[in-house]
Amino acid sequence: MVSKRFLLFTFVCLAVGAIVPLHAQEATAAAATASSHADLVRWSIIAAGFPLGLAAAFGAIGQGMSISGAVQSIARNPSAAGEIRGNLILGLVLIESLVIYVLLISLILFFVKPFGA
Repeated sequence: MVSKRFLLFTFVCLAVGAIVPLHAQEATAAAATASSHADLVRWSIIAAGFPLGLAAAFGAIGQGMSISGAVQSIARNPSAAGEIRGNLILGLVLIESLVIYVLLISLILFFVKPFGA
């Protein structure tokens, strides 16, 4: 399993990596105005893609763990295979629906102009 220290370290590094570029100074005001829209578009793509990757990764881990548990349960009690299979399919559908919701939000952020700009 992943330790709490590793997760904390990872999230702190990601937060610092996302905040530090926001405080960078622009050379001139004209360049800042011209590049602010491009930066906003870039950051909206990053903001949309990063959660999608996390959702896909952890969704795949959850699906793997649920399939593993279902196979072990069926191996221990073959007579309950039908009921276990039904619950497994329902659980997999719910896990996948969460990933699809994140995909939908990411597509909205990809194709809609951010903040009306």
